[in-house]
Amino acid sequence: MLIALLIILAYVIGSIPSGLIVGKLAKGIDIREHGSGNLGATNAFRTLGVKAGSVVIAADILKGTLAAALPYLLHVPIHPLLAGVAAVIGHVFPVFAKFKGGKAVATSGGVLLFYAPLLFVTMVAVFFVFLFLTKFVSLSSMLTGIYTIIYCLFVKDPYLLVVVTLLTAFVIYRHRANIKRIINKTEPKIKWF
Repeated sequence: MLIALLIILAYVIGSIPSGLIVGKLAKGIDIREHGSGNLGATNAFRTLGVKAGSVVIAADILKGTLAAALPYLLHVPIHPLLAGVAAVIGHVFPVFAKFKGGKAVATSGGVLLFYAPLLFVTMVAVFFVFLFLTKFVSLSSMLTGIYTIIYCLFVKDPYLLVVVTLLTAFVIYRHRANIKRIINKTEPKIKWF
């Protein structure tokens, strides 16, 4: 029973629509009606600006971190990665935003920030290298996921490898429209990096 409640709590934490809340507070807008229409950090940066976008990405990361920490904080015998995955699902399909959320990148990163902080730090560095080289946030996110799988092949943690592989596949799936735009050369590039 406690495990089920923890999973539900992790999902609810993940469901907190950071982009929607920050958009309303910072600019008085629903970011789902602007830019890509996505609740995630990339649309928040593009729609709300750097300050508000930074708040959104920090909140989205912290959702994953908090959810992964719940088993330790509440002394519930469940693997922290499972609680983290529940938060990622909540982020992508948020109960508080008509089940239309982000693309799972920042919240997945937050899970790894708690469970494998060194991996998280290297992921951030790799993401920015890819971003500098490609100028595509979406492609950088997907390539960072692939890097994460490769990293996990050298770590003796089968749970981490399985979860990272599933999350990366999910992130790539969530970016399928971006992949089409990259192929068609219509995906927007960042201009500030």
